[in-house]
Amino acid sequence: MTPDRFTALTTAFHRLRVGIVGDFSLDRYLDIDPARAEVSIETGLPVHHITRVRCQPGAAGNITQNLAALAPAVLWPIGECGDDGEGFELRRSLQRLANLRLDHFHTRADRPTFTYTKPLLHHPGRPPEELSRLDLKASAPIAPDLEQTLAASLHLLAPQLDVLIVMDQAGIRGCGVISPGVLAALAEISRTHPRLTLMADSRHGLGDFPPLAFKMNAVEFAVLTGRPAATMAAVTAGAAELARHNGRPVFVTLAERGMVGAAPDGTVEHVPVLPLRGPIDIVGAGDTVTAMLSLALAAGATLREAMELAQAAASVVVHQLGTTGVATAADLRARLFP
Repeated sequence: MTPDRFTALTTAFHRLRVGIVGDFSLDRYLDIDPARAEVSIETGLPVHHITRVRCQPGAAGNITQNLAALAPAVLWPIGECGDDGEGFELRRSLQRLANLRLDHFHTRADRPTFTYTKPLLHHPGRPPEELSRLDLKASAPIAPDLEQTLAASLHLLAPQLDVLIVMDQAGIRGCGVISPGVLAALAEISRTHPRLTLMADSRHGLGDFPPLAFKMNAVEFAVLTGRPAATMAAVTAGAAELARHNGRPVFVTLAERGMVGAAPDGTVEHVPVLPLRGPIDIVGAGDTVTAMLSLALAAGATLREAMELAQAAASVVVHQLGTTGVATAADLRARLFP
């Protein structure tokens, strides 16, 4: 990719209209000073002194903040949160993002806000040390009325969108917003809007999904295709077969082995990872890749160009420690053209 081509693609991002449907979480970081640790007189247990609380969007919200860092024309989150303090913080953190509209983001009294609370010990001169995470998750499927509301939002927005990203990251399988009714709506949208860039990512596997563009890791690939991801030949063959079947691109992330992408026409590309530059934190890097692949394809990038941008973005965020980071266009340019 040349600098001029990079400029053309990232400039095209600014005209894109993007929807993100899925499970939005609150990522709540508790920064702890270990030098101020105490022992409880009452229980004898350690007492951690929190010096700062940081709240930001997670899961589908992390994809959203990665998209916002690249300044598309408009962002529509399509999902829900609870009518609770965590929901207030999640909505507030989303509202900080540029060009974002919450018309289709719903507050519900019958569900808690999906929340990851992450205590971090900050030792001088060392990367943050994460303690045991505290999760708040819904433990029942969404109600039929919410399923219908989300499906209606998708049908209403689809004609206005250039990109629609589907993120299934419910803490408990079957208890998120990517329900059978929502999947049926996505299947219909895929049929009736063939030019819409539709990208799906699921921590629970994509086996029940309609034929959209798929992004997955090596383990998810092996489960979905029945092919081991141990060899590059197996991954390229499986990705190519799946792309032909779906009629849309397929991407498989392979950690230190890079990324494989396949197009419906049989084109297969492999892009290696960029060299590491110090300590890393991989939390949220997959979300960054999903966001970048989706925007790049909608902007007219080739398969290889989309993966080159995604690998550069991942390289930026894995070096942002103690947070789910983002990569701006300036970050990408510096990484690709040092």
